[in-house]
Amino acid sequence: MRDLFAEIFENQVVDPTEAARRAVRPRLRKRFYAEAGVGEPVPEGFPVLLDGRQVFTPARRALAAPTRPLAESLAAEWNAQEIEIDPARMPLARLANAVIDAVAEKPQEVAAGIAEYLATDLTFYRADTPQGLIARQGEHWDPLLAWANQAFGARFVPVEGVTFAAQPDEALKAVRARIPAETSELEDVWRLGALSSITSLTGSALIALALAYEALDVEAAWAAAHVDEDWQMQQWGRDDLALSKRAYREAEMRAAADVLRLTP
Repeated sequence: MRDLFAEIFENQVVDPTEAARRAVRPRLRKRFYAEAGVGEPVPEGFPVLLDGRQVFTPARRALAAPTRPLAESLAAEWNAQEIEIDPARMPLARLANAVIDAVAEKPQEVAAGIAEYLATDLTFYRADTPQGLIARQGEHWDPLLAWANQAFGARFVPVEGVTFAAQPDEALKAVRARIPAETSELEDVWRLGALSSITSLTGSALIALALAYEALDVEAAWAAAHVDEDWQMQQWGRDDLALSKRAYREAEMRAAADVLRLTP
């Protein structure tokens, strides 16, 4: 049974645009269960069950969530699979596997990765032209810098261009202190995994933290992460391939946001 879950999730090109580029058709497993549900709590959390049997991660650990609502969301993803089990349509399960198999093992390294993004955060680097893009960046990003200052006492300085510019050490330390690096609490491990996912998807640790602290909702966070891309498409037209890949990443973002929402 454990090997079955490894087969479903390992060595799969789940990004549909990447699969198309490589001319790879995923080998999907047929649905083999009638119903997914949630069991009684165990030390790992609330277990996800298929027809009463434990679901496992690719590393053969129990798939269990720290709260029942989160476990129910995972079970709902399994129930949403129809004839075949498609991991591309299971962003929450993929994130859960990463949290359980990787983040829980090395939380300090994951936190350090988020901190590295913070040093060159997307929201710090501004265009010098055209004026419309400058205004759009300011509209979405200036409130984030103001929030960091108010919430954490971290005063960041926006700069023109893409050349690296060091931010004040005091500001970086103040925000890094809010990234859970050492914890034995299941909720914190899952929130750390969600923060890491959102940071890499958006290019901004500030956007991820603002979402975690409910200073932004999902729509505003996603829009803030795509100011430049949206501006370019507005000027030059839609890129359907880019939009398809973006939709896939947005589903991952929303799954991570669900983890934050369901692990208070």
